[in-house]
Amino acid sequence: MKQITVPVMKKIADLFLILTLTAGLSTGCSKDREDPPAFPPAESMKIDFSNFDTEKKHSSYYLSKGIENVNWEFSALVAGYWNSIIVTTLAIPVITFNLALDASPVYVNDKTWEWKYEAKIFTATYKARVTGQVRTQDVEWKMYVSREGSGGFAEFLWIQGTSKLDGTGGQWILNHSSSYKEPVIQIDWTANSNSVETVKYTYVRVLNDSRVDDPFRNSYIEFGKKSGSYNAYYSIHYFNGYDFSDMQVEWSTTGKQGRVKCAEFFADDKWHCWNGNYINVICPD
Repeated sequence: MKQITVPVMKKIADLFLILTLTAGLSTGCSKDREDPPAFPPAESMKIDFSNFDTEKKHSSYYLSKGIENVNWEFSALVAGYWNSIIVTTLAIPVITFNLALDASPVYVNDKTWEWKYEAKIFTATYKARVTGQVRTQDVEWKMYVSREGSGGFAEFLWIQGTSKLDGTGGQWILNHSSSYKEPVIQIDWTANSNSVETVKYTYVRVLNDSRVDDPFRNSYIEFGKKSGSYNAYYSIHYFNGYDFSDMQVEWSTTGKQGRVKCAEFFADDKWHCWNGNYINVICPD
């Protein structure tokens, strides 16, 4: 039998060491990359305003408490104000972010994935990139957007947020616009294994477009689901043009009947109800 010399044995040992290190690096890289994080549900950014749609316009916060559907109208007016903020300020970034689901992610580094895509919304084309970095207890999300042509703007951070690894909740911060790269809405949400349970919008903008204190700051609306005949609710703290008001709204998502409580408007702390046709009724015991 031919004897293996020391130099040959050293080469074999070196080769074995290289293979071992390579395998270790490959395994570490594989563990680092794994799979891209799952996007939070689209509902984590949305409050349901469907029961309070109205085309009626009101010139004043103060409605006549004598009209037959004022209970629902008052609720719809306040909810509609919040809905208008979302439609005018946040519709484009929210739609753009959710379109990332149709893009293919690419691994970048440090447990971070990136989705690049174009979003065609109305007559404009936006270039977007979303990053998701897996951390110890959550995923950090960021969406950068640019637009070319008329009304175009350079890339800026429009949405950032976090989502828990177990999918039970998270937070979004939406910046105002490319002109005002500052937080305007904070969204906090919770979920169970089946659906999103609560979504809360808080208006966090410090200065308005005129660069003076924004009076609406710290206003909020929380939407949630619960058990009982009234299975949905709003908890609202808002600036009515003069001062802050608090109100509670509860309704049935199937029958459409509901009730509202607001001491500043009704001058009492009682529930005020409406039926499935949105007409005022005496509240049941």
